[in-house]
Amino acid sequence: MDHQTAFNLINASVMPAWALLIFAPNWRWTERLVQSGLWPVGLGLVYVGCLIGAVLFGPDVEVNFTTIEGVSAIFSHPLGVLTGWTHYLVFDLFAGMWEARDAKRRGMRHWALVPCLLLTWIAGPAGLLLYFLLRRKWSIDAADA
Repeated sequence: MDHQTAFNLINASVMPAWALLIFAPNWRWTERLVQSGLWPVGLGLVYVGCLIGAVLFGPDVEVNFTTIEGVSAIFSHPLGVLTGWTHYLVFDLFAGMWEARDAKRRGMRHWALVPCLLLTWIAGPAGLLLYFLLRRKWSIDAADA
């Protein structure tokens, strides 16, 4: 499989999980497939495969996470990019799962959570930040009610 096809498949693999979190948060299959952690575990296995491939067949560079040149060298090869991208997708999905679970536990309305989930899907840390801000606002408003 070529790198572009792998990238497309990895990208597409998270879309159903995000769709379930956004459009069917209370459906039993959302709980079984996404909230159980099964989806991120599956992607985690893809990540490990990419990581092994990057180590065995990636760029012939010394792995160095202490300099910008070292990290740039790792990501200069498509296998390094696939590994890094999969890493982001797994952790963004995990953050979205946590947001959904936490919001439900706190009694937050799902419509208020949806923008956070969308932003977490697209720009992970920004969505998580928005969720924390809304969660704080929601807690303050709930206390005033």
